[in-house]
Amino acid sequence: MTPEIFYKQFEDWGVEHANEDMVKKYSRYFKENYDAYGLTQQLMDEKAKEILEMPGFNLKLLLKSAPLFFNNGKYEATSILLMLLNRLQKQYTPELFQELSSWFALGIRNWAHADMLGMFILPEFMKKGMIRMNDFDSWLTSPYKFQQRCVPVTLIKNAKNGEDVKILFNYITPLMMTEEREVRQGVGWFLKECWKLKPLETEEFLLKWKDTAPRLIFQLACEKMTPENKLRFKKAK
Repeated sequence: MTPEIFYKQFEDWGVEHANEDMVKKYSRYFKENYDAYGLTQQLMDEKAKEILEMPGFNLKLLLKSAPLFFNNGKYEATSILLMLLNRLQKQYTPELFQELSSWFALGIRNWAHADMLGMFILPEFMKKGMIRMNDFDSWLTSPYKFQQRCVPVTLIKNAKNGEDVKILFNYITPLMMTEEREVRQGVGWFLKECWKLKPLETEEFLLKWKDTAPRLIFQLACEKMTPENKLRFKKAK
């Protein structure tokens, strides 16, 4: 099977099952332009399973087809790539991680796809020992905001796996003054999860930044705290 045939089969299927009502339903979750077929998660899961069982489908075909799916522009076209990639974890290599770095220029253009990478795919590379935290160094200063967002989202799993949160805090420090809303959200989410695990260490870090870092980070990081505790991290006037 060629990448062109593989892509065309998905495109035809997407058009056939398009649902404008679903597009309207989910568009409210995206500040960016939400261009989608309107496919349900159940349909997407069934399609992913069908593709995985197709004769001739493998990781090589998926990677060669990726530019075609990204050029499609539809939300589900990128989603199916990530869903399939997540199901091919046994085939991951350090070289694949490097290739994924190029996907942000091609078509990772919203928070949901960045979070699919950060929550499910990228942590697997770390779990397998193929990459270490410093392999994300260039991601911290990437011109693509969703690539930056992937770093704190990925490190949530590190924190849950018992890694020293102070080391993680030091690593994400370059993002604490970001101007990108989506990156602030990722940092805030990361800090909220760290607070659940290591509240004292997390609060110590937050206190250092309470008068300088964007408030959105603190709104999310302090979300689960008591009202009284949240007041400690209110910006001084």
